[in-house]
Amino acid sequence: MSLTTTRSLALTAVPAALLVALLPPLTADALPGPAARSALSWEPCAGTGGADPRQECATLRVPMDHADPEGAQISLALSRVPAEDDGARRGALFLIPGGPGGSSLDDPSGKGQKLPQEVRDRYDLIGFAPRGLAPSSSVDCGLEHGDLALTKLRPWPAPDGSIDDNMATAERVSDACARNGGELIRHLSTANNARDLDRVRAALGERKISAWGVSYGTYVGVVYSQLFPHRTDRIVLDSNDDPDPTRVARAWLAGHEQGVEDVFPHFAAWASEPGNPDRVAETAAEVRPLFLRLAARLDREPIPWPGANPEELNGNVLRQTMLDSLYRPGRYPTLAKLMLAARSGTVPPAPPAPPEPVLQNVTAVGAGTLCNDVAWPRSAAAYRKDVTGSRAGYPLTAGMPRNAMPCAAWPYEPREAPVRITGRGPSTILLVQNERDVATPLSGARKLREALGRRAVMVTVNATGHDSYLADGNACGDRTVSHYLATGERPDGDVYCRS
Repeated sequence: MSLTTTRSLALTAVPAALLVALLPPLTADALPGPAARSALSWEPCAGTGGADPRQECATLRVPMDHADPEGAQISLALSRVPAEDDGARRGALFLIPGGPGGSSLDDPSGKGQKLPQEVRDRYDLIGFAPRGLAPSSSVDCGLEHGDLALTKLRPWPAPDGSIDDNMATAERVSDACARNGGELIRHLSTANNARDLDRVRAALGERKISAWGVSYGTYVGVVYSQLFPHRTDRIVLDSNDDPDPTRVARAWLAGHEQGVEDVFPHFAAWASEPGNPDRVAETAAEVRPLFLRLAARLDREPIPWPGANPEELNGNVLRQTMLDSLYRPGRYPTLAKLMLAARSGTVPPAPPAPPEPVLQNVTAVGAGTLCNDVAWPRSAAAYRKDVTGSRAGYPLTAGMPRNAMPCAAWPYEPREAPVRITGRGPSTILLVQNERDVATPLSGARKLREALGRRAVMVTVNATGHDSYLADGNACGDRTVSHYLATGERPDGDVYCRS
């Protein structure tokens, strides 16, 4: 997960036997051949702007509550670009988005077209908007405008380390979601996302699916592989979440501590390069203390910032900008420019924000999924202790990764325990992971690799940024993943790709 979604820069078990009883597992290998018979009605997509004209759209009805399959139904919006060679076609490749709160509806004609020809020849590329996310049946908590600020959605403590405001925000957001979120918000969860995907698989007429899951999508993909192991063909998990079943999203949030420490030196080297128009210091060693001094000064003396949310540049806004900017090197100038402005006592133009209805929807999906996946502590004292330790050990993130999100006051108990990821099942999983990733750090990916045991092989890429496959120009990593998707051949063991 990253907790940042793909739709917004603003912005984790029922026993397996019970689940597979819904649709008995099939162990026969998926075979190449023409498209399977689909129960879906595919039509030209409406309102998709620059989408590939080959992209088609459909809607599938699935149970709101998979424990009550004949009860209330919700809609899932789907998209596809068919395989480009009927004679080579193998099946369907699900493009599982990040989030929670991300959509892959545009991905078959977007990032899916970056896939090499031999992969596009073999697979129908399948995108979707997960449950709760428009244009699928959607949820909205009706939050106050101020609570949509990134510094509220990420629980940055007050400058003195107090979390009183964070606990108050958790109560306010949770109350709004209970009041406005409807019945669907209680049924948002990673396990239900995985069950929805199996309903899509069945509607497509496929015995097995392949998948490319990114960020939070890796957790959806691995949960699917755990619940429906014999329905998986070739599974690629890219930028991987820690699968800790006792913490789930709490572990993902905590991972930002190490993720920032892994990536900040790379930013510091860039931000001190001679000739860089956004250079902030003469040496890399000066960048970190400069950032900490600027954040502390903005804690004491915020600068008015009309049009922003909040309407001031304070220390936590700078810290949140740092976190966002470390997602990929292409965003480094945003942080450097803000540091230069803060040093001179000015601000740049207020950053553009997504439309508020999109933010409301994405935020509700994120809160509902994270809070329904696992119970979070309710004690403010527990968060205060964790935040104090985090601030001392990781000053760049100032305690945020150990702080209270809305889940600390969530009005509903999880309806089921998190899925425990194990090594039981077919060896069909390939992990690909950048060495320096602020959102899903290598340390968390290694925990997923360990949990999967013989089921997985991991490709570690010498690259910086969130998202690895086809994102960083690492020929070794891209070639290894593409070869697996096209042929099913994985490396014999874990691989390190230097370039």
